[in-house]
Amino acid sequence: MPNSLNAAPVAKVRHFLQMSDFSAEEYAYLFERTKIIKDRFKRYELYHPLRDRTLAMVFEKNSTRTRVSFEAGMNQLGGSAIFLTSETSQMSRGEPIEDLARVISGMVDVVMIRTFKQANVEKFAEYSRVPVINGLTDEQHPCQVLADVFTFIEQRGDIRGKIVTWVGDANNMLYSWMQAATVLGFTMHVSTPAGYEIDKAALDAAKGYLKVFANPLDAARGAHLVTTDVWTSMGFEAETEARKKAFADWCVDEEMMAVADTSAIFMHCLPAHRGEEVTAGVIDGAQSVVWEEAWNRMHAQKALLEYLVVGEVKS
Repeated sequence: MPNSLNAAPVAKVRHFLQMSDFSAEEYAYLFERTKIIKDRFKRYELYHPLRDRTLAMVFEKNSTRTRVSFEAGMNQLGGSAIFLTSETSQMSRGEPIEDLARVISGMVDVVMIRTFKQANVEKFAEYSRVPVINGLTDEQHPCQVLADVFTFIEQRGDIRGKIVTWVGDANNMLYSWMQAATVLGFTMHVSTPAGYEIDKAALDAAKGYLKVFANPLDAARGAHLVTTDVWTSMGFEAETEARKKAFADWCVDEEMMAVADTSAIFMHCLPAHRGEEVTAGVIDGAQSVVWEEAWNRMHAQKALLEYLVVGEVKS
């Protein structure tokens, strides 16, 4: 590890920037740790493996679930979290990412970043002395999918060999789900409106684990999990009206859930717009696990923080 903040980029520090960063075996470990840590939390047992450790949370995009889940989770692990935004730091004055990474990572034990470009997170990690976690970018949202897969396992068992259906925009959530499919061995059924299709590079990377459907109802047939997201992600607000028209037939409704597997569940990373990407009857219905999914963000991220900072734990 370099002794100077002016040293070359740091190597051999483990980061979590996208779902393809970990192996199936590592995810199996993380899901087991998530279960153990969550059970301890529900029994009100103190567990402080990160006592005296500090998480820096860097936000360039607004957040509810990401901030609360990471800050509360770090506190529950015995550590502390520092909240930084572009407006309240030197990021607003154009400080280079390399300089920011060198300084912040010399003062804390782990960094979570929620920003726009995936390249920004990757550049920060390149110059960081400590693990970096992608809290969300325009291209990837691995922490959410980590929690989503754990939620599926908790609700229905092993996800290997199952069908996960995505209905809606080809956005960061879908790309993280596609990476998860290639690592964990399940099939993605995807239906997006014309003009909002999957990027070709991502399509090629998921070959063999992905089936694309023009009709969203066909994509939902036989699915064990149906999931979606808002039609307009952060940063694309100018396209809202055009997207509402293009996505009108891509609302997850009761008909779609009826053609899915009889054991199918529904997920949404939230916030949701009832009557747009999902009907109220689905998101508030018996097949929905969106609240468990949201709460599991904190527990899955606690397992992730523990793994990145202290390594594997046997107890």
